[in-house]
Amino acid sequence: MHRIEDYALIGDEQTAALVGTDGSIDWLCLPRFDSAACFARLLGDEDNGHWRIAPAGAERCTRRAYRQDTLVLDTEWETDGGTVRVTDLMPQRHRAPDVVRIVQGVSGEVTVRSTLKLRFDYGSVVPWVRRADGHRVAVAGPDSVWLRSEPEVRTWGEDLSTVSEFTVKEGERVAFVLTWHPSHEPRPPLVDPYTSLRHSVADWQAWASHCRYHGPHRDMVVRSLITLKALTYAPTGGIVAAATTSLPEDPGGVRNWDYRFCWLRDSTLTLNVLLAAGYQQEAEAWRNWLLRAVAGDPADLQIMYGLAGERRLPEFELPWLSGFGGATPVRVGNEAVNQLQLDVYGEVMDSLDLARRSGLSAQPDVWALQTVLMDFLRTVWRQPDEGLWEVRGGRRHFVHSKVMVWVAADRAVRALEDDPELHGDLDGWRELRDEVHREVCEKGFDPERNTFTQSYGSRELDAALLLIPRVGFLPPDDPRVLGTIEAVRAELGRDGLLRRYTPAATTAVDGLPGDEATFLVCSFWLADALHMTGRTREARELFERLLGLANDVGLLSEEYDTVGRRQLGNVPQAFSHIGLVNTALALFGGEGEEAG
Repeated sequence: MHRIEDYALIGDEQTAALVGTDGSIDWLCLPRFDSAACFARLLGDEDNGHWRIAPAGAERCTRRAYRQDTLVLDTEWETDGGTVRVTDLMPQRHRAPDVVRIVQGVSGEVTVRSTLKLRFDYGSVVPWVRRADGHRVAVAGPDSVWLRSEPEVRTWGEDLSTVSEFTVKEGERVAFVLTWHPSHEPRPPLVDPYTSLRHSVADWQAWASHCRYHGPHRDMVVRSLITLKALTYAPTGGIVAAATTSLPEDPGGVRNWDYRFCWLRDSTLTLNVLLAAGYQQEAEAWRNWLLRAVAGDPADLQIMYGLAGERRLPEFELPWLSGFGGATPVRVGNEAVNQLQLDVYGEVMDSLDLARRSGLSAQPDVWALQTVLMDFLRTVWRQPDEGLWEVRGGRRHFVHSKVMVWVAADRAVRALEDDPELHGDLDGWRELRDEVHREVCEKGFDPERNTFTQSYGSRELDAALLLIPRVGFLPPDDPRVLGTIEAVRAELGRDGLLRRYTPAATTAVDGLPGDEATFLVCSFWLADALHMTGRTREARELFERLLGLANDVGLLSEEYDTVGRRQLGNVPQAFSHIGLVNTALALFGGEGEEAG
């Protein structure tokens, strides 16, 4: 059985596919990240759809790697007869999404087998397949897929699959192109696979060359930035949290969620990473997506939205899928969209403040939107909420949520103080800022243990407390900050990494059975906190350990199981890669960084 780290990502900035070490594409949603999958073996079995190209009789590849600074994947097998390479990519989309797979003989002579098993609607619908103009055409309901090869190889139907088998010698190439389009429309123009490969390599390398970071581990930073770019829905600028749904946080358990949406909680860190790394255009696109998504009545502000800002993300289960490693249910949509999370108001205000201070192009009515958000926040901030981690165990007065209310008020005050042309309730917002600060320090701090707590009156801790110095709520050298870092590290630590919150409280807080592993972005936050408090050597050691948890092609999921030594949760996880880049910039940003 595959492990989560066995998968690499290819994509066209509108959707993405996961390619296993056995040469099988086991996950692909068309035409968007959040569309139904036509390959769903990842969450079921072979009959739920996949496309495998590999030497006949071979299993795991010998080696694989992305081409330097690209999202083009090369996978090689060494066999008794010779060596063969499969190059996988999704070209930049014009009208329709394409998957290009190029088989090339490297040495000797190798027999290669392609097995394409299309199953639309998350592995549940077997299409009707016919021949047309040298293509195999699969149709079911709204979906149509065309498969062709160059040069054409013999193809036949077998076990409700489309199979090809052919031999390549050194230097010989066979390219396959799979193209999706709505079944009621004519076939889109054909793409040339070899031209697509050249253009993809050139385009990705040109984009990566703009990275302003030139410190240690630049390859991992660039890989994370490419991954964030690949998780971006180019038409709108929205960035999905991950390319997958329902990869388990608890092996065999029920903690399986759909992450193919855009979260507001990531917004400030995302914007900061893009700006600091030199990607102004992507930063503006993300800021503009954010403005469109949150427009409207501030009472309706959500914690997440669809790729284009859609608000309805109904959650339902797919009972015909057996789940990754038997972890069920497999979920589509996300019920947490209906939760109250006060921290998102702080995230939005902080992001727009950062955009303004960073010189992003001004947008009309942004400040008017911010003042309306502040007016609303002043009326609701005393309510309990579900908090950053979207718990399903009932609302509480989460300390992180209140800290982010303080951030919202602080950024509003700072904007008025910095720009006399802006108008707003300066005195009222200062009063709100001071009141929230007082309350958090009184009700969210445990003087006996010298630590802030997860929620008012609780003894549990939360890794999000590590963000207190970063957002400016207290200075890094404040004894309460130092005490919180030590307490969080001691209580939430597992083998040197961090969980999100107190293990004993897991079920009570989030309302779910089972357990969680360490949360990767929280461990990056710990490295940041150590660095801010002068413990840079420890921070760098932790950072380098975290880099070592990436898979062989540099991808990180959401969590890491230190006992089973495996990644857990949806992959690749934007939050984890944002944490990696942000920590690298904090630790090494001044080392060889070029001015931009």
